[in-house]
Amino acid sequence: MGRPLDGGITRQGEGIEGVEWNILGQRYFPKSSCASSFSFETNSEPGQFVPVHIHPHQDEFILVQEGELHVKLDGVWSVARAGDLVRMPRGIPHGYFNKSDKPARALFWVSPAGRLEDLFRTLHDMTDIPAVIEASAAHDVEFLPPEAND
Repeated sequence: MGRPLDGGITRQGEGIEGVEWNILGQRYFPKSSCASSFSFETNSEPGQFVPVHIHPHQDEFILVQEGELHVKLDGVWSVARAGDLVRMPRGIPHGYFNKSDKPARALFWVSPAGRLEDLFRTLHDMTDIPAVIEASAAHDVEFLPPEAND
């Protein structure tokens, strides 16, 4: 059945047990982790993004808390602002981009948890893009070719 959810509060700007990951320059904080879901806070500076990719086995959500994110979902561009919830079904290509001149902060979660937390541990401080793509594929995240981000 997997691990159960631990109760408690994870504070803003903090991760579980003080964990913070550097994922290609973006700051990620794990917020909750159990078999049924995994959540994390992202802090994206202007110009930062996560390219279009697919989670074949997970639904993903973004609750924008500050700023705005441009989201490409199934080939369609939208802008999500503070308070907006983005719903990204499993198997559908999606990516997010901070195209503004201000930082953005958002709460993400996936269900089920799958191997995403393990992927973030692997990607922490990694800078070699081909290695990032290879590690992601090994953890059930499939990046599309760069032209998918246009």
